This record gives sequence, C-alpha cells and structure tokens, in this order.
Amino acid sequence: MSKSHQRPWNIARKPISNNPPTFKAVGQPAWKRKVASVSRWLHIYLSMVSFVIVFFFAVTGLTLNHATWFEGNEQTADHKGKLTPTWVNTTDTAKVAKLAIVEFLRNTHGIKGAVSDFRIEDDQCSIAFKGPGYSADAFVTRETGEYELSETRLGLVAVMNDLHKGRDSGSGWSWVIDVSAVLMSLVSLTGIVLILFLKRKRVSGLVIALVGAIICYAIYAIFVP
Repeated sequence: MSKSHQRPWNIARKPISNNPPTFKAVGQPAWKRKVASVSRWLHIYLSMVSFVIVFFFAVTGLTLNHATWFEGNEQTADHKGKLTPTWVNTTDTAKVAKLAIVEFLRNTHGIKGAVSDFRIEDDQCSIAFKGPGYSADAFVTRETGEYELSETRLGLVAVMNDLHKGRDSGSGWSWVIDVSAVLMSLVSLTGIVLILFLKRKRVSGLVIALVGAIICYAIYAIFVP
C-alpha cells in the first residue's frame, strides 16, 4: 500500500516580474503620491542632465574667487601688415569697407572673438576683437593701409572664468547660462518638495536649510563691507 504525500495547503506560484515594486504611501491622497513621484523623477534626471554645467560653474566659481592663483599664463603676439588701401583711403567714412577689413584680419592672422568696437577717425581706423580670455586690437593707417595688430590670450582658466561671467561669449552661451540657471533652480526646488514628503526627515531637513540661509546672511552682514 503506497502512501501519497499531500501538502497541507496549496501555494500558488506567482509569476516573476522584472519590474521594480511600486511603493504606495498608505493613507496619502493620490495627488500627493503623484507630486512626490514627479518630483523624484525630475530631481534625479535634471540632476544628471545638468551635472556637467553645474560642475563647471562650481569649479569656475572657485577659480574666479582665487584668480591670482592662475596668473602668468598670458601670451601676447604683435603683427604688422598692409591691407588694400582703398578699403580705408576714402573721404566718405560710410564707404570704409568694415566687413572686408575684419575678414582680412581674421583670415590672415587667425583672429578670434567678436568685433566689439570699430572706430573710424581722420587718420586711422581702430578695430577691437573680444572673446573669452582673448582680445585683439588693430590700428590701420587710412592713408597707406598699413596696420599694427596686438593679440592677447590669457589661458584656459581665463576662458573658463569669462564663460562663467558670460563676458564676451555671445548670445549662444548666454542661452546656456539661462538654461543652466533654470535647471539648478528646478533641482533645488524639487529637492525641497521631496524633503516635505519624508516625515522623519522633514523637520530636520527644513531646519538645516534655514540654518544654512541664516549662516549665509550672517557672513554677508558681518564680513561684506
């Protein structure tokens, strides 16, 4: 007589899912769970998207605050030459070939930066080029077309510092600064929203944020002239 082994109860096997479990806060309204979920998603992915630009502005904030640490990288170069005299040798200043002069200097000497100033005087024309960590000044004699050009490069750190300040960096980089400011603001705000949904850390987190703000103001009030 064979004995059949029977299980005391049947255990239903659930299919294994590769999806991570979904945690729901008990007793919280649906809109609060939705706000917490969206804030967490924004905080994580905006932090990743803006990581490089935030790191860049953090590092350049340090280099700006200690600019003397990086002095001595300045490089200067002087050039002389002659351009087509008819471009500048004219009694009508409106007929001075500004575009032709600028393009000639760029192609001949590899001048960078944007034209920040183009002055036309009785005996000469002066052209100033500006860029991040870069400047060039040209002086053209109107009678002969002869010119002298002085070029200054301040090094990589100076370029980064000027990009941090948005100085002589153009409208495209200005958009980068605006977008990075918005991203950093959203990362900060979503972090505050997230701390509000953590009951055990809510009060201590807000207190620490307040203390940080008070310390910053105290340093400003005491040490800033």
